[in-house]
Amino acid sequence: MRDSRTASRKIALCAMLMALAMIFSYVEVLIPINLGVPGIKLGIANLVVVVGLFFLPAGEVLMISVARILLMDYLFGNGMSILYSLAGGLLSFLVMFLLKHIKGFTGVSIAGGVTHNVAQICVAALVVQNRKLFYYLPALLVAGVITGMLIGILSDRILSAVKREGRKSSSR
Repeated sequence: MRDSRTASRKIALCAMLMALAMIFSYVEVLIPINLGVPGIKLGIANLVVVVGLFFLPAGEVLMISVARILLMDYLFGNGMSILYSLAGGLLSFLVMFLLKHIKGFTGVSIAGGVTHNVAQICVAALVVQNRKLFYYLPALLVAGVITGMLIGILSDRILSAVKREGRKSSSR
């Protein structure tokens, strides 16, 4: 009985985080950011991935990330956007997973933001067969550092608040 309840809780948590990541992605679609360089986004859906890496098994976080990318690109993207999103999402996940034991939230998130942009620009250059796209890379790297820092700081605050609430509810 206990195992089925634990499995049910795990499934419910993953489903809730998946829904939250999709909501964040949708909100990001509604908030266009035009800084003169195409492709710059806040990456608020990565809050779920960054926080999840620190309290869930990596496989579950990867499943949430990939499922969100596939569903959101199916709903709001086009046939090619899935390549860019998957490349960025998978590389950034791998780098963040490898760094999570070395760095805190902010360092992990910055590394994720930067590698996400690097992967996307590499895929774009391959798809359109034009190396001149790498001229965008400096602007995308700066954007990855800034947005990664913001997401990292926010992730740290979210997990701290969740831990505080957890301690409060367990002491009742």
